[in-house]
Amino acid sequence: MKRITLLCCATAFLVFACNNEKKADEAKTEPTANTETASTSPTGPPDSAAQAEMMKAWADFATPGPEHAWMAKQAGTWVADSVLQWMDPSQPPTVSKATDVVTMAINGLYQMTDFSSTMMGQPMQGHGIMGFDKMKKKFVLSWIDNMGSGIVRMEGSYDETTKTLNMAGKQSDPGMKAETDIRQELKFHDDNSYTMSMYGTGHDGKEAKFMEGTFKRKK
Repeated sequence: MKRITLLCCATAFLVFACNNEKKADEAKTEPTANTETASTSPTGPPDSAAQAEMMKAWADFATPGPEHAWMAKQAGTWVADSVLQWMDPSQPPTVSKATDVVTMAINGLYQMTDFSSTMMGQPMQGHGIMGFDKMKKKFVLSWIDNMGSGIVRMEGSYDETTKTLNMAGKQSDPGMKAETDIRQELKFHDDNSYTMSMYGTGHDGKEAKFMEGTFKRKK
């Protein structure tokens, strides 16, 4: 994967260099309409030091770090005997079981989750991809499931003090005909158990909890 990334970068530099050489040749034969614009235009490709620095930045960006190692520790099968779900915060929640299978993929850069449960009496299947964006210095998550055709997008950070991964983002809400806020908290009690809490925008426009469950690692 690193070799492919570096090869793409090198190819991009070559194309950039060729384009600039072509522009330089054309400039010799054509009059310059705007001297000020021409003087501020790029005069050539980045020098070797700049190229080396950029290549190093890309190589580091594609190398797993401590945050990826932390995600890898969560690989395994997790089960929850009672996941609470609220369609209406003023009403009692429904209760269901859930299973989440966690694996790492693509050189240890991404955490994949396969989630299965029930929602509103219907089978629910979901798939998540989470990574740690080393440029943003944030965890990033994309989520899809069979309960809708949208892709949920969230990002956030891990609080070492509270052992909580806080994620927030947007989801499509066909009922409200708009994108609405969504938030997730994963509070880790130890290496083998955590509580997941999900929050979203209610029909009154206020945030409300719509799912919560404690998952334990299956041994």
